Amino acid sequence: MVIHEIKNNPTLSGQVRLIENVVYAAADGQALKLEVLTPWTQRYPQEYTTEPRPLIVFVQGSSWRLPTFGEKIPQLVQFVKHGYIVATVQHRNSLDGHPFPAFLEDVKTAIRFLRANAKKYAIDPSRVAIWGTSSGANAAMLVGLTGDDPKYKTADYDDQSDAVSAVVSCFAPMDVEETFKYTDKVPGNDILKYCLFGMDKKKWPEIMHEMSPLYRVVEGRQYPPFQLFHGDADKVVPYHQMEEMAQKLESVGAEVEAYRVTNANHERDFWSQAIYDNVLAFLDKVLKS
Repeated sequence: MVIHEIKNNPTLSGQVRLIENVVYAAADGQALKLEVLTPWTQRYPQEYTTEPRPLIVFVQGSSWRLPTFGEKIPQLVQFVKHGYIVATVQHRNSLDGHPFPAFLEDVKTAIRFLRANAKKYAIDPSRVAIWGTSSGANAAMLVGLTGDDPKYKTADYDDQSDAVSAVVSCFAPMDVEETFKYTDKVPGNDILKYCLFGMDKKKWPEIMHEMSPLYRVVEGRQYPPFQLFHGDADKVVPYHQMEEMAQKLESVGAEVEAYRVTNANHERDFWSQAIYDNVLAFLDKVLKS
């Protein structure tokens, strides 16, 4: 009989740890949670150390309801193996009586929490990116466009910045009013509008405008680099919104990479390793070069 040998791994190199159910704040009596993917070495800080790493804050699309944690975690592991810390963030559910800007306030609070706890999670607080899908990408775009805006800053960790150094957006609603018209016949659409924009319909256009990244770009302001992806067969958010957003950002001198995913619908057949490889290359260029 042959006994094969494998060397031990005293530094746990290449291993990834999931830190679950981290409470980053409380709002309206609700615990707000995130989960962190780190090198496994962080479990034993008294024995093993890792250098501070750039942070990716990920916001899963949820139609502005409560985002799930697990959907993208298997794919996000590869970013930890390429030198990042990843945190996937939940925000309040608009259907539970938390209209805009609750979700934006929460995501910004999570960023400040992670900066405040940078040492604990081996984060380099000067290198933070945000990445979102669908409604989570709407939040990511708004975070990138409104860094440290006092209008959306809560008292939690208010000594920290919520600005980011890079934004990745996958099939984001850039024009919220048009997006709701595009999906007008989807069951539950009307209920969601009341929950997200409030009971006074006269105020809806103003709120939709404020919530639309396409209308939040300001001449003369410094913005982080943006990477935008969108499927040209999207049945939930019109593809042309991504092109218009890219043009608007370029018009004010912002750095933009835009990708058309051919024949891709919303989520579904959109994802491939090519998407993740392009995101990694973009983040490496912005945060590591």
